[in-house]
Amino acid sequence: MRSDAAIQRDIKGTGGGHSIKKAFGKADVVISLNGRDGGKRFLIVETQDDYSMLADGKGRRIEKPKRKKNKHIKLEGTAGDRIAEKLKSGEKITNNEIRRALAQYAADHGEYSPGEKPLLEKEGGGM
Repeated sequence: MRSDAAIQRDIKGTGGGHSIKKAFGKADVVISLNGRDGGKRFLIVETQDDYSMLADGKGRRIEKPKRKKNKHIKLEGTAGDRIAEKLKSGEKITNNEIRRALAQYAADHGEYSPGEKPLLEKEGGGM
């Protein structure tokens, strides 16, 4: 049996090579840390043991989500209530809904993906 001190070292990440597993769930917004898709934002559409199935609605569509180890992704937050409810209840979601949820998440947090332009409100008056 391991001592309390050994368990505390593992929790702090200073020994033994053991770590605490992160819990990811459906509708979580994550950032890919490694690979060709590193730095991109995804939505978790399925979880399997140490893996998560990721989709962004563009390059990785709901029909063929990316299977990625949980240690290679970072939790950002949770998507909107509507898409979260649909995913958790098993309802079908579309790529458009995924894109909108990720765009809304980015807008709510004042961030935009590369190549995205923030929606600007029209100012009154003419040229």
